[in-house]
Amino acid sequence: MPQIQPALFEFLLELKENNNRDWFAANKARYETVVRQPLLQFIADFAIRLPQISPKFVADNRAMFRIQRDVRFSKDKSPYKIAAAVQFRHAVGKDVHAPGFYLHLEPGEIFAGGGIWQPDGKALCKIREAIVTQPEAWLHASANDRFRQLFALGGESLKNPPRGFDPDHPLIADLKRKDFVVSAPLTVEAVFARPTLWIITPSYVNAPRRSFNF
Repeated sequence: MPQIQPALFEFLLELKENNNRDWFAANKARYETVVRQPLLQFIADFAIRLPQISPKFVADNRAMFRIQRDVRFSKDKSPYKIAAAVQFRHAVGKDVHAPGFYLHLEPGEIFAGGGIWQPDGKALCKIREAIVTQPEAWLHASANDRFRQLFALGGESLKNPPRGFDPDHPLIADLKRKDFVVSAPLTVEAVFARPTLWIITPSYVNAPRRSFNF
């Protein structure tokens, strides 16, 4: 059965307007009912399907992001995130910088993503070296027509070529990437559908990307 309901977005909209601890404390039970528990159930439901994608990724309660913000190094001291999110990480990953599949639920911004976000220097160097040594494989994976129809490559890039790599390399734009992440927008109807449909039904993705599979 579908787990994510309109009440989740209604809660997040109200939280955006009342982003303070007193309001959240008064509405904590509601958060548990319409946000946390439905997402935990979604994770449990999706865990059944995830091995069809890869047995190396994990779906458990740790996949759900905390609603509390880390404000220690931020100018924005709002205590709560105004989005709900889930990341199915690689089994050996320890944090958000691990390879994974991502779901972002925010009023006005709903998308699914995947890849590796801001990996450490060692991992980033290995990815760049793989692109250099296997350029055909990289282009086959990232620049074929079907990929471009489904996904958009995003993330941050260096202003200058990375040290140790040919600045005139034909794939220098990709070698300058600091993130290797892709995303696809989802409709509200998609997230209200049964989780199984997210895999087998392509009709829930916003145009112009006409189909999407995790």
